[in-house]
Amino acid sequence: MNRRGFLQVTGGAAGGLMIGFYLPERGMAQTAAAPSKLNAFVRIGSDDSVTFMIHKSEMGQGTVTSLSQLLAEELACDWKKIRTEFPGVDPAYGAMMGAYGSLSIRTSWQPVRQAGAAAREMLLQAAAQKWSVDKSQCRAENSAVVNASTNARLTYGALADAAAKLPPPAGVKVKDAKDFKVIGTSPKRLDTALKVNGAAMFGLDVKRPGMLYASLERCPVFGGKVASFDATKAKLVPGVKQVVEISNGVAVVADNTWSAMEGRKALTIQWDEGSRANTSTDSLRKMFAELATKPGANARKVGDAEAALASAPKKIEAVYEAPYLSHAPMEPLNCVAHVRADGGCDIWAGTQIQSVARMTAAGILKVPQEKVEVHTQYLGGGFGRRGGADFIGEAVEIAKAVPNTPVKLTWTREDDLQHDTYRPASYVKFAAGLDAQGIPVALTASVVCPSFGGIQNGVDSTSVEGIRDIDYNIPNFHVNYNPPDAGIPVSYWRSVGFSQNTFFMESFIDEMAAVSGKDPVEFRRTLLGKDPKNARYLNVLNLAAEKAGWGTPLPAGRFRGVGIVNNIGSFNAQVAEVSVTNGKVKVHRLVAAVDCGQVINPNIVAQQIESGIVYGLSTALKIGITLNRGRVQQTNFNSYDPLRIDEMPVVEVHIVPSTANPGGIGEASTPSSIPAVTNAVFAATGKRIRMLPIKAADLA
Repeated sequence: MNRRGFLQVTGGAAGGLMIGFYLPERGMAQTAAAPSKLNAFVRIGSDDSVTFMIHKSEMGQGTVTSLSQLLAEELACDWKKIRTEFPGVDPAYGAMMGAYGSLSIRTSWQPVRQAGAAAREMLLQAAAQKWSVDKSQCRAENSAVVNASTNARLTYGALADAAAKLPPPAGVKVKDAKDFKVIGTSPKRLDTALKVNGAAMFGLDVKRPGMLYASLERCPVFGGKVASFDATKAKLVPGVKQVVEISNGVAVVADNTWSAMEGRKALTIQWDEGSRANTSTDSLRKMFAELATKPGANARKVGDAEAALASAPKKIEAVYEAPYLSHAPMEPLNCVAHVRADGGCDIWAGTQIQSVARMTAAGILKVPQEKVEVHTQYLGGGFGRRGGADFIGEAVEIAKAVPNTPVKLTWTREDDLQHDTYRPASYVKFAAGLDAQGIPVALTASVVCPSFGGIQNGVDSTSVEGIRDIDYNIPNFHVNYNPPDAGIPVSYWRSVGFSQNTFFMESFIDEMAAVSGKDPVEFRRTLLGKDPKNARYLNVLNLAAEKAGWGTPLPAGRFRGVGIVNNIGSFNAQVAEVSVTNGKVKVHRLVAAVDCGQVINPNIVAQQIESGIVYGLSTALKIGITLNRGRVQQTNFNSYDPLRIDEMPVVEVHIVPSTANPGGIGEASTPSSIPAVTNAVFAATGKRIRMLPIKAADLA
């Protein structure tokens, strides 16, 4: 048994996670008796343990803990007795099983609470039958049912078997917010100990009996394919078993990952690089700029913006740009696939969307989806990247060529950066007209962005979100959209279209404020007005400004900027405090105010706000994907350098109390952190940042 295997036994037992014994050859613990299933989410063991089937992926965002709090609130169980498992794909968990769009809590808010309440009612009914009393004489507390008349107690473990045989109740009422005891508190995260002691299984940890290992060489140019290859030298590498051509390249299969990667290096491949071999960042930028001058499809049209613009006393124009971005999760992509003798398939992977993983495998194998089992593992970061299933499909194709043998495909860091499905680059041409008092009367925006959410009526809503749907009161407003044929694979990235469009929009709003001679915060208050629908917007703006000391003196050399956003069901405002010295931007402090509706776990909210800010600051200050000769130029963290710990500012998070339905939180803070910084840079230098990341030349 290796060190990780030992930790899985001793660490798991010490934490009271599972009573059983360990079979190293199978890599799983065996329990003495199966717990009783009360519904799709709840299983209760005779030892009073409550196993909660977590139907959402855990990639560090805290859903294992937050979802467990929803269940525990209604089930009235002992928090220390909760255990969690990831189930297989099942319609009981929704038509599309997965974690994406910061929807985990939003889509589980009612179903999980109702599952907990239904299980509680079944336990109460089972106790009432045992005592021969009416259920109204029983109450649930701390994993037991108490007889209100006699104070007799029956534990959930003693009642579980009988409760599981009862018909599930319909229409069970869940608690009112005033009665919450677990929701709104911050118990310790359930996944932390598992990750520290080695018990948490990530995709890279998976081992199966007889497993082989694969590494895949892909064409360096997007859209290219294999013309020919010679595997002679690769097959001479010790440990190499097989060389397999699949739709996306040439895979080397070996006894271990090292041999597979060494065999991959020894391959001789001639590529047909296709039509994108001359693509570069400069050629793409030229294409985007040309499209921005064309009419495009109407994404939003209110009033007559062009006429109002022509007659406005003051006019302002600006072009904003953002580069392609990689997701760069700390755990490189990986997947274990086992194409069984019966034609079915088992998948072990850290995937954000289990349903898509299953559909992908079933499509490749041409079998019903029911013949594919997805075993969800912990994810070492996702940010949207693991919502796709290209890496799943590759593993299945390789495993299909090595039948009835589990095969683990592991990407390298270079693979992750150079073969990502990227956050698309974007280019926006703005124009605004202001009246004599400096109030906007017209705004036009020509958006050029590759489609990454699907086009309807000529418009990809994700490409224009954060511009098309702003809540500022501008009477004449026209947004048009043109999708370029860039040929670079794109997909969802943390906060999706808001990640670039909030930077564009909030920076241009600041430009209007400057032309008007108005304070940026006061200017936004004016544009939001007194419309009740903007109250939550104003609340976070005012709270962030207050806590940051907006308008009060700062230490010499420091300046403030602001940015606000309404996305994923939550409202966020941030004030950044920066200095600029010798062409280098230093962010000293970020004050964030958030209204995300009902808070499940305040600590996790703060953690996710901080996490999203790291992503946003990395975008503003350091990272970007560039291309030359059809190839991504960034290869590893030395050339795609995220924010480091010594560069992180002090972050203050202030939560607006609310009993509204929960909004998302994992992506809430990334967008507004970027313009808060770039607007502060303008305050410091008088230089307007219109292209990311910020470069020293922009500040000269």
